Amino acid sequence: MSVIVASDLDRTLIYSAAALALDMPDARAPRLLCVETYEHKPLSFMTETAAALLAELAGSTTFVPTTTRTREQYGRIHLPGPAQEFAICANGGHLLVRGESDQDWQRAVAERLASHCAPLDEVRTHLVRTAEPSWLLKERVAEDLFAYLVVERSLLPETWVKDLTGWAEERGWTVSLQGRKIYAVPKPLTKSAAVAEVARRTGASEVLAAGDSLLDADLLLGADRGWRPGHGELADSGWQAPHVTALQERGAAAGEEIVRAFLRGAQGVEGSG
Repeated sequence: MSVIVASDLDRTLIYSAAALALDMPDARAPRLLCVETYEHKPLSFMTETAAALLAELAGSTTFVPTTTRTREQYGRIHLPGPAQEFAICANGGHLLVRGESDQDWQRAVAERLASHCAPLDEVRTHLVRTAEPSWLLKERVAEDLFAYLVVERSLLPETWVKDLTGWAEERGWTVSLQGRKIYAVPKPLTKSAAVAEVARRTGASEVLAAGDSLLDADLLLGADRGWRPGHGELADSGWQAPHVTALQERGAAAGEEIVRAFLRGAQGVEGSG
């Protein structure tokens, strides 16, 4: 039996300095490995223990990084272990095969979005029109597939995201608030659909997954077993599913525990054949 390990990256496996949650005394803090730089500065980290475990995992399974990041943003990340044959970017909008976006998958996604969702321009216009300059820092479109805002969370009105969610729902879109970013993503644009395509191509018999945000819920629901950290949208909302383990660990400690769980799960699957 073969297994796919599909994992979200930001705040699941890798962490910014602000998200590491190093709440132990400084002398007991874990050693960290920088896995991403941006504008010549270190940006994302794993514990060295998590990095070693991930290298072992990536060398023994089909490990599929599964992210909402654009291809360019994903390209800044250098994960330990061998290069991955598959990666999923733009929340399932791009399936990378040995680093190149699969054209057949791109066409299938475009057709699905055109037939099921309001156009991106309509959603983007609504976002910009209803956002307040006092808390809106940036507005971006990712891969011509979805839109997001970077906001000052402390100034963001509590009802704004709720109102946007209702508006988007009627148009076939979903909304997710992650840190300082508010994502508006077409409902058919899912990580789980792209992972299912990788499983089809590889003949995998089981999918293991992890994620922390609302955009990871479909990924976890589509997996045979899953894990979510003790932080993030899913934890904050109390989201759960029978086959998904809700970890108590937060921050980088959660990332470490997730890779451990993946290794145990993958070894159990491989060993059961």
